[in-house]
Amino acid sequence: MSAKLPLFFCAGATALVLTACAGVQPVAYSGIASSSQLKQNRDDDSNKIPYRYATSVSWSRYTEVIVDPVAIYQGSDNQFGDLKEEDRSALADYMNKTFTQKLSGRFGITSHPSPETLRIRLTLTGAEKTTSVVGQAMHFDIAGNLYNGVQAVRGGKGAFSGSVSYAVEIYDSTSGRLLRAYVSKQYPNAMNLPAAFGSLNAARTGIDKGADALLAQLQ
Repeated sequence: MSAKLPLFFCAGATALVLTACAGVQPVAYSGIASSSQLKQNRDDDSNKIPYRYATSVSWSRYTEVIVDPVAIYQGSDNQFGDLKEEDRSALADYMNKTFTQKLSGRFGITSHPSPETLRIRLTLTGAEKTTSVVGQAMHFDIAGNLYNGVQAVRGGKGAFSGSVSYAVEIYDSTSGRLLRAYVSKQYPNAMNLPAAFGSLNAARTGIDKGADALLAQLQ
């Protein structure tokens, strides 16, 4: 048994190194309206929001929001990989429902523009599935748990975990002026074991976190 241990740890370490190098990084997607205005984010949250555009806004003046149906990005620089169309649609539907529900805790949901109303456009631009079997096994493997523990502390993605990438564009509903825009990548805490089960659960958890993050910005 002892002779097998070095091989076990060597294989685990190699897999973790490959994982650390293979993560999909969002881009300033050329096909979204705000692409030319997005700038690289150099703040501490750049791992979650690599690109952003912001103006000075008093969010308290807005009491309602129009949430456009979530668009599925079709540009050649999308980051869906081999994710099936039905999975993309399922994530877009979940994103639409989740963001609208979260925003309803702060705003009235409406379909009519007014000076007190924001318009929010959400675009699903990419997603990674949790790697079947391996993604779950990393939570029970010694080397995997060590790696995930470090990632959890630094806010990084867990080994072989899924994720979701998307763009948010926020407009004044009457003037059409862009108030804020950003590209984001979200994923579960690296030690979140339940999110490791099911190929799209990590992406859904990322959507949950993304909705909370947007709401926090608009307080």
